[in-house]
Amino acid sequence: MTGPVDAQIRQWRGYLEGRRRMRADEVDELESHLRDQISDLEARGLDGDESFLVAVKRMGAADAVAHEFAREHSERLWKQLVLGSAEDESARRGELPVVLALGGAAGLSLLAVLHLLGESAPRFVGFAVAPFLVGYFAWKRAMPRRAVAVVLGGFAVMAGLLAAYPFESGGSTEVLAVVAAPVVLWFGVGVAYTGGAWRSAPRRMDFVRFTGEFVIYFLLIALGGGAITGLTIAALGAVGLDAESPVTEWALPLCVGGAVLVAAWLVQAKQEVIENIAPVLTRIFTPITLVMLVVVLGAFASRPGLIGADRDLLVLMTVVLVLVVGLLLYAVSARDPRRRPDVFDRLQVALVVAAIAVDLVVLVAMVTRTAEFGTSPNKAAVLGLNLVLLVILAGAARMGLGFVRGSRDFAAIERWQTSTLPAYAAWAAVVALAFPPLFGFS
Repeated sequence: MTGPVDAQIRQWRGYLEGRRRMRADEVDELESHLRDQISDLEARGLDGDESFLVAVKRMGAADAVAHEFAREHSERLWKQLVLGSAEDESARRGELPVVLALGGAAGLSLLAVLHLLGESAPRFVGFAVAPFLVGYFAWKRAMPRRAVAVVLGGFAVMAGLLAAYPFESGGSTEVLAVVAAPVVLWFGVGVAYTGGAWRSAPRRMDFVRFTGEFVIYFLLIALGGGAITGLTIAALGAVGLDAESPVTEWALPLCVGGAVLVAAWLVQAKQEVIENIAPVLTRIFTPITLVMLVVVLGAFASRPGLIGADRDLLVLMTVVLVLVVGLLLYAVSARDPRRRPDVFDRLQVALVVAAIAVDLVVLVAMVTRTAEFGTSPNKAAVLGLNLVLLVILAGAARMGLGFVRGSRDFAAIERWQTSTLPAYAAWAAVVALAFPPLFGFS
């Protein structure tokens, strides 16, 4: 660590020693944790000052005196993170043109796909943007060229197959390909995000954190952009100009493509910002989702024939289970691994158990329907997805129970959750690429 950071650590240590009586070994232990946090943050690309400030805030969550230090230094903290030092600002100015160039290219690519490919355009919307996102992370992470070529080559092969398949227009296999292809593409983006080091569990978990924050940033940009677009159309309409068609057909795709790159850049720029939103969201939605699943199970118990008779309900419950698994994964990424098991961890275990119960009900109903009415692309895709979710949820339940009982550490949960990520992409690839020929492109 640099001299300025050591000086800041000494100031922090002196603050702890001066506010209350603490044994030297207690202060030493806290300092060791602080230095570990700083080293980890510096390894992720933050400079010394930013790493110190973020680590201090994290330490404040575990220690009252450290929290007081962070609170009293909050003004400096936010100035450092939001305004940045001169060196940080210079670096960001150098990165922003790259982001804007890639975002503009992604927007033009999306525009071309939508206007040139006609009815087949939905299959290739993800391919219009994902390569530029891969390019950004490959540039930022100094990803080996061979790894970049493998990812982009995989994209090209997949796009070529989807272009060559003689889909029946609007058929089930085409719809499934449209839904599944972006999942595979996002896995490729994840490989680029990790700099090609996908086998690293911590880097996979970093990508999970990035994914959650990216969705939030992108939705915020979309909401703001949607409001501005609506106001623009209304204002031009007031003076007699019909701008709805040119704005929605030409300007909107450009903005969407650019927003993907800008959202990714914003997450990167502020990923370690203090008071990350992830812990707040997970603590709000975990108990709400648990109550919802319990209510759903009660409804199924009161009307046992309902779920087997309603195909749309089966699909809806599968979507709910996907969201539950996503919430669990996001919760794992947001948790401090050093914290002891608490009530929230037990709530998560209960949520997993409830999700397993719902998944089993859905699976039984789907197997019964398949035996009675035969198989179809949609049934096979949803059935396979539910089996994947069941395996992942069962593993999460086993790891979670071990953690709350004290027989496993939290790292085991993280390893399990991140090791299952390729399963989603693998099943999506099967649905997008293998199902069309298997079911006659119907």
